[in-house]
Amino acid sequence: MLPSPFQPEVSRPVRFLNRRSFLASTAAAIPLGLLGQSPSSATSETLASQLHGSLDETQRRLVCREFNDPLRQKVDNNWMITGRSIQDVLRPDQQDLVRQIFRKLHHPNHAEAMMRQMVEDSEGKGFEGGTSVALFGRPGTGAFEFVLTGRHCTRRCDGDSVAGTAFGGPIFYGHQSGPNDEEAADHPGNVFWYQAKRANELFKALDGRQRTVALVESRSRPERATETVRLSGRREGLTGLPGSELSADQRGLMRNVLRDLLAPFRQVDADESLRLVDSQGLENLHLAYFKGQDLGKDGVWDVWQIEGPNMLWYFRGDPHVHCWVHIRDGKA
Repeated sequence: MLPSPFQPEVSRPVRFLNRRSFLASTAAAIPLGLLGQSPSSATSETLASQLHGSLDETQRRLVCREFNDPLRQKVDNNWMITGRSIQDVLRPDQQDLVRQIFRKLHHPNHAEAMMRQMVEDSEGKGFEGGTSVALFGRPGTGAFEFVLTGRHCTRRCDGDSVAGTAFGGPIFYGHQSGPNDEEAADHPGNVFWYQAKRANELFKALDGRQRTVALVESRSRPERATETVRLSGRREGLTGLPGSELSADQRGLMRNVLRDLLAPFRQVDADESLRLVDSQGLENLHLAYFKGQDLGKDGVWDVWQIEGPNMLWYFRGDPHVHCWVHIRDGKA
């Protein structure tokens, strides 16, 4: 059983929502007179629109970009998207909006842990000093995206402006849970280590031959910003064990693991991500565990990935957690 707050809701069936319909219904439910008060029913997208409308001309020059700017699709593990922190660019009330947007991008049960990770990884700068935001396009045009970056963070909200792409594009998350760059083998205090535990449960469910194929001798992929999450489009020749060689029960467990990996994120993003994964077929996913990057040599695999033709979930737990995610439907 996963420790709180990362206990997934296993008894409730997954509901596949249309995110555009979801956003339209929530926005319609907010009285116009309350939009400036950021009520609890507001989404990250409505708050991002509010932030956009509150910017003065100087702030717009620093924060706003055209929707087709290549910077919008960049992802990295430690960067400031505009080169300036929100503390340097935004007023205190606008900084609070950014905090709310970030929190609402996550499931309510996980938002506090996600905020803790951001503060702990800010190298003493705090959330406001350690994050940077950019706004691409304009609200209400069907082409608008908010991107927040920092150390161990690239997060997005797009309101389905980017069709067929989970999260509006590739994301990154991670955590260094203590003062040392290399964490202990059991990663104490790391808010994302539960994900590796779940992936290792899947490994234990494999038979001997399957483990031999899934356990890779070579080192994992290098981290090269956006290039790290480039999708191959291939169904064959990927690293590790093909999902086609899993039993129905094993594929069911793999899907449950993927669902649990999505648990920290807001439900509408988790639902869309799982739907896009399902659309490419679990039999086309490949499992890989990287033998040479085992902290503590304890047989608990710190580095692993699930890769398909149009998705990648790459978890690098050596020396601490870095995770790269990119999920598309193949048509985006």
